[in-house]
Amino acid sequence: MSLLNNKPEKKPLSNVNHSETTDDTNADELSFVHDAVLLPETVAAVLGVKSLPKQTGNDDQNSLKVSGIYVDATFGRGGHSRLLLSQLADDAQLIVFDKDPTAISVAQELANTDSRVKVVHDSFATLTDSLAAMGITEVDGLMADLGISSPQIDDGSRGFSFMRDGAVDMRMDTSRGQSVAQWLETVDDETLANVLYEFGEERHSRRIARAIKQMDSYESTLELAEVIKVAHPNWQRGKHPATQSFQAMRIFINNELGDVDAFLEQSIPILKSGGQLAVISFHSLEDRRIKQFLQRHSKGQYPEDENLPMPPNRPRYFSKPKRVGPSKAETSQNPRSRSAWLRLATRTDIDYLPVTEQ
Repeated sequence: MSLLNNKPEKKPLSNVNHSETTDDTNADELSFVHDAVLLPETVAAVLGVKSLPKQTGNDDQNSLKVSGIYVDATFGRGGHSRLLLSQLADDAQLIVFDKDPTAISVAQELANTDSRVKVVHDSFATLTDSLAAMGITEVDGLMADLGISSPQIDDGSRGFSFMRDGAVDMRMDTSRGQSVAQWLETVDDETLANVLYEFGEERHSRRIARAIKQMDSYESTLELAEVIKVAHPNWQRGKHPATQSFQAMRIFINNELGDVDAFLEQSIPILKSGGQLAVISFHSLEDRRIKQFLQRHSKGQYPEDENLPMPPNRPRYFSKPKRVGPSKAETSQNPRSRSAWLRLATRTDIDYLPVTEQ
């Protein structure tokens, strides 16, 4: 993973709104129960319909009874999966992915009661290989809710929150890989500063990195957050000064952006013609990637072709993408949804060509 040259004087690309929004402001937002964001909109999008049937007392009338194979690439606590299952036929399949062992336990409980569900404990970056191991080479729909979930933040022991004390871990998958604390023990100042700047858009990254590296140990998230707070010369009102630094370290240690890129690229060959892609993001670093990916593959226009006298004809793998935001009612009920965007597009009937063949 390449890191940008650290240039603290450069203005950040945007205000960082991400799925740790619950940590951005105050403690009362930390206490709400996890709600799946843009729930009916996402399920309708992945099914390729404008809206879901209105709720009545008759379950059969509430369900579209759609057949096919669908993927929830970020199961979480299963909000999107459960609503999707309610719209699927008995012969449909739903494969759910998650890195988090706790999420996988919840998913396995669901699979034990619904034979349509298959569970994969891994990153959605393994999408193609994991599905191939099940004998699946194409699917009808893919959906993903990126970032961190409220239950992960609420559990201080996971290390994601700077408002609840815990070990400085931040791994999505606690069964493998290096924790942030272990990484901080060995990383040099310059690399740390680059990570804070690239993945947190933190303008004061060098100053904060030096302060972090002067710490005696990395055993407490509250102590780490306090060091960042003292080192930070200026921050937005109502926003904790450690917000962007914690985001950066979490994204880096979990390779979140790399996984998103791999997932998006694999969506092209794995989706059937007419299949749907629906992805929710919470901060600009992810949303920008999704937006540019869909624009590139819906227009067949690639940056590397711009200066060519005769640009090659590129395949257009997706229809014109759409963007959907949360309603006022949802943002009022669930503050986490305020920064969410759902981007969706339909796979065209163009056969997939590997990059070397385009």
